[in-house]
Amino acid sequence: MVLAAMTYQEALADIKARVAASQTSFHAGMAVLPKTRREAMYALYAFCREVDDIADDGATVELRKSGLQKWRERVAAMFRGQADEAITSALLIAIERFSLVEEEFQSIIDGMAMDAGEPMCAPDMSTLDLYCDRVASAVGRISVRIFGDNSPAAMRVSYHLGRAFQLTNILRDLAEDAARGRLYLPEELLKKHNVATRIPHEVLRDPLLRPVCRDLAAQARRHFSEADQAIQECRPQAMRPAKIMRSYYGAIFERLVAKDWQNPSQRVRLSGWHKLWLAIKNIAG
Repeated sequence: MVLAAMTYQEALADIKARVAASQTSFHAGMAVLPKTRREAMYALYAFCREVDDIADDGATVELRKSGLQKWRERVAAMFRGQADEAITSALLIAIERFSLVEEEFQSIIDGMAMDAGEPMCAPDMSTLDLYCDRVASAVGRISVRIFGDNSPAAMRVSYHLGRAFQLTNILRDLAEDAARGRLYLPEELLKKHNVATRIPHEVLRDPLLRPVCRDLAAQARRHFSEADQAIQECRPQAMRPAKIMRSYYGAIFERLVAKDWQNPSQRVRLSGWHKLWLAIKNIAG
């Protein structure tokens, strides 16, 4: 039995308001979906934003951990057909329509928990990869189910595109992360290029930062390439949102590479017209 906290339409109105307020670059990718799939993606985005905000903005470690634990319990209840607020009420319908998997939602929370404790600072490569899988590729695994393709090829798209997106985020948000005491650049690359400090804001001032970022960018580029190949094996209609999102992140990535991290505090952005052009290009293609 499905027990929702509110009607689906009430929940959806709340979700849509959250998505609109966020001004997310993913909005164009979601907009090309049919109505029921688009609504499911709105609910997924709202869930991800909610748990991310808890991990980033909770006043203490204890509050962040307790907030995420509450969401673990909500997700478990949701997969038993129960909901207690707008996001879970909207996701109940998506679970039924698109055969979503609890483990993938719990994995996202596991990723947020990696940010909820002491700030992550120069993780080893395997820890960084696990983090990328949880906070990004797990979102991709849910997304492709909603898009309408849960084939092995679509799961490879999730694997590689999630990692490409998250590595791009890391390379773009160095200064923002350093302000939170975080440094996601992996220990192996810092050591390889003889970066002596692990204090985030000092790493950003180190002239050896640029070769570290170039090496991590090479990993991101490989993931973009693998994702592009896997997309060709998927249902074209289902992959339209993924291709739009890939074009956005790809454009940001190429700008980062071109600027070569000479000023890490200067955030790379796409103009509204550039986003529109990329969306039209992918829809037309």
